Amino acid sequence: MDHSPADEAFLLDLLNTTPVVDGVQRDLLDGDPGRAWLRDHGGDGSAAEQQATRTARNALQAVARGDEPARSLAPLLSDVRLAPAIGDDGISWIPTDVPPARGLAVRAVLAWDAVRRTHPGRLRPCANDECALFLLDRSKPNRARWCSMATCGNRMKARRHHERTRAGASGPESRG
Repeated sequence: MDHSPADEAFLLDLLNTTPVVDGVQRDLLDGDPGRAWLRDHGGDGSAAEQQATRTARNALQAVARGDEPARSLAPLLSDVRLAPAIGDDGISWIPTDVPPARGLAVRAVLAWDAVRRTHPGRLRPCANDECALFLLDRSKPNRARWCSMATCGNRMKARRHHERTRAGASGPESRG
């Protein structure tokens, strides 16, 4: 299977369809907005596609968090077949005979595998426990921790600073 930046972006978009907004986790694949999300990402927006894609997303999130082993994804690909496509750059593998309702789900699982092989250990959940998003660390040292430095990164740094200054204010020197 060829690996493309578009597939990486799609995988990350899918994994991040359960954000926490105002302290409540949302599902961006629900209802009409979810069907629109599917169409925007190349699907047909059918109810069957919505269910298949949600199932794949939930399984991929569990694997990316380390809650489930990779073999838990096997049912998502149980009847998928790959066919070779030979071009000037060599052989690539493309899924064949995938029902339209499962196309995005299969694409997501294959994209996850490509990311796992080409960027091992770089797809992970945000380090902010109050966040449900994921990141693909493209930094050279592989130390990115937050889905966004502007949001989670700043919040976590501000929280640690507040805790340090509060702990320092109640330390032995402040007891007179």
